[in-house]
Amino acid sequence: MQLNINGRSVEVEAGGLRTLVDVLRYDLGYTGTKEACGVGVCGACTVLVDGRMVASCITLAAQAAGAQVQTIEGLGDREILDPLQESFIRDGGFQCGICTPGQLLAAKSLLAHNPAPTEDEIKDWMMGNLCRCTGYYQIVESIANAANTANAQGRDA
Repeated sequence: MQLNINGRSVEVEAGGLRTLVDVLRYDLGYTGTKEACGVGVCGACTVLVDGRMVASCITLAAQAAGAQVQTIEGLGDREILDPLQESFIRDGGFQCGICTPGQLLAAKSLLAHNPAPTEDEIKDWMMGNLCRCTGYYQIVESIANAANTANAQGRDA
């Protein structure tokens, strides 16, 4: 099947019951996408498919055929981080890192839909992404600060 991952078209052979997270990690080497719960409730495996948040642990790879898939590896690079990545580093939005890729992609989706969310809107949107380390304060603060910085600079977060 044909997949478009982070702007790159790739061909993969994947059986009909292979999940997107397994194809991303084990066939294509995109190990930033993490599987934690395996049932689509924790958000660690969140990727964007055509701009929508998707739990890749319960999404069949075939469902993403022909769509644009964005993983954490497509968010920024070592030279130029995404404003959300900068903010998570600066404001302590991560601890152990298991949930961080999913948190960042969920936040990216939020800011694409609402570039200036309130604290309550951030909390509501991020409710499906669980973290066992930070207590969420730094995550919410990181997202709010990235949005504020981007809006002040006239750029997308």
